[in-house]
Amino acid sequence: MEYTHLGRTGLKVSRLVLGTMNFGPETDEATAHSIMDAAHGYGINFFDTANVYGWGENRGRTEEIIGNWFATGGGRREKTVLATKLYGDMSDWPNDGRLSALNIRRALDASLKRLQTDYIDLYQFHHVDRETPWEEIWQAIEVAVAQGKILYAGSSNFAGWHIAHAQAAAAQRNFTGLVSEQSIYNLLTRSVELEVLPAAQHYGLGVIPWSPLHGGLLGGVLRKERDGSRRNKTRAADALTAHRDQIEQYEAFAEELGHEPGDIALAWLLHQPAVTAPIVGPRTHEQLDAAIRALDVKLDEKALTRLDEIFPGHRTAPEDYAW
Repeated sequence: MEYTHLGRTGLKVSRLVLGTMNFGPETDEATAHSIMDAAHGYGINFFDTANVYGWGENRGRTEEIIGNWFATGGGRREKTVLATKLYGDMSDWPNDGRLSALNIRRALDASLKRLQTDYIDLYQFHHVDRETPWEEIWQAIEVAVAQGKILYAGSSNFAGWHIAHAQAAAAQRNFTGLVSEQSIYNLLTRSVELEVLPAAQHYGLGVIPWSPLHGGLLGGVLRKERDGSRRNKTRAADALTAHRDQIEQYEAFAEELGHEPGDIALAWLLHQPAVTAPIVGPRTHEQLDAAIRALDVKLDEKALTRLDEIFPGHRTAPEDYAW
């Protein structure tokens, strides 16, 4: 396993992040525990979750599964760089969501209880809160840091100007501010290249891409469609229809390179200078094993250029749309 620093911090994390969103809804607890053990076996030390995972009436269930795994001992917590998130509503009652100082305090304590730990390494804002001033947010986070309940703060799904606003407010308080941004980023969805990635690089944030296979469309979907191992739901079917020509070229190129399409998609992200580590969210051991293969895929300039031809990206704004 390769390791790198998370943004401008001294914290070393694996080049792949274990995403846990499927733990509970798709993967039972025993299998989830064995997948987490296998991730440690591969050297993955960076785990990502969120307080809302489990969804609906089961919100918080994923954190509970991870907490039960930590409770089995064996240095599992100590070996894990633990990231979770807050923002989503945990109930229908007022102040049980978003980024008010009250919810930050309550949500953090609730996550710590479910996770059966006394601190979280990376506490992330799952979405920008347009109704809460950054002075309030940072004051609450500073208190949590002083209490030893969190070490670092990160964002998720922020625009470039949101990152700039957050960092300016933190600088006024002589506070570290954000150290990471978690965004959707893959060969098919590259809009973050316009402003989010440049902002992250400027402020020293590590970028953590989610949905690196774009819901499976970059994981050999056409071959799976032909052999009957995948049935696309309406949303996935519509996306495949819109991008079928690109996907056909992409899968043919992956075959030419001698790699699985999903391996190419992950490897491409690992070749992007702003990226710390993409999130892989396995439901099964086989999916985790497949993700590990991407670490051995090396793409030369010719291959990277061909991928840009199939899936055109963006230059930094405003150069992308101006002279």
